[in-house]
Amino acid sequence: MKREHRHSLGGKGKPPRRGGRSGVRRLIGPSLLVCVLAAFAFIAGFGLFADHIGHLSVPRDVDDADGIIVLTGGQSRIDAAVSLLKAGKGKRLLISGVNPVARADDLRIATGSEAELFDCCVDIDHAALDTIGNAEESAKWVRANAYDSIILVTNNYHMPRSLLEMRRLLPYSKVHPYPVVNTPLDNGAWLAKPDALRVLATEYTKYVGALVREVVPLPRNTPANGPAEITKATVRQD
Repeated sequence: MKREHRHSLGGKGKPPRRGGRSGVRRLIGPSLLVCVLAAFAFIAGFGLFADHIGHLSVPRDVDDADGIIVLTGGQSRIDAAVSLLKAGKGKRLLISGVNPVARADDLRIATGSEAELFDCCVDIDHAALDTIGNAEESAKWVRANAYDSIILVTNNYHMPRSLLEMRRLLPYSKVHPYPVVNTPLDNGAWLAKPDALRVLATEYTKYVGALVREVVPLPRNTPANGPAEITKATVRQD
């Protein structure tokens, strides 16, 4: 009995501390809950995003605008934009994000357009490398031409992010969306199409990133207010 009493008073046999482990458990609980809620919000947001894309359709009629902007990268985009220009829906057309090796002649032949149309009314942007760059170069073009309204042409899945980036830099301009639909995705058809599902998931992730940039803007190497790096689409006459 004496030995046990001395042991407890001497402090050499202290019981193991449990405060550290319980503190970790208290941190893990809320953190896990936040992760689960964030994952649920992300998945639910994707469902809403995909449903919205599925309901986008080519407008039967679109209001006239000062200019037309088409973002390269998807099937049939440039064809649709050139058709709008031919229909007199805009004064000029900007083709943004063209590969530096592509010539005006290449674009004209690909769209089956006349040389006169490209010579008078088409501008080409070779500088933009992504959607943010598209918006930056397009904003410069709009300001250089003193336009108040534009028609924005891109694929349906790309439209939400493109509108977000464009309206960020052109808050006082009217932007009329003209989505190009190559694959019908209404009524949940995207669920049965793996390729469409992959494209939508990728685009949704980028869209969320664009929303984050609204709160935490990231620096860019190219100033959005600098001079436009755009060339007139002069077609070579043979």
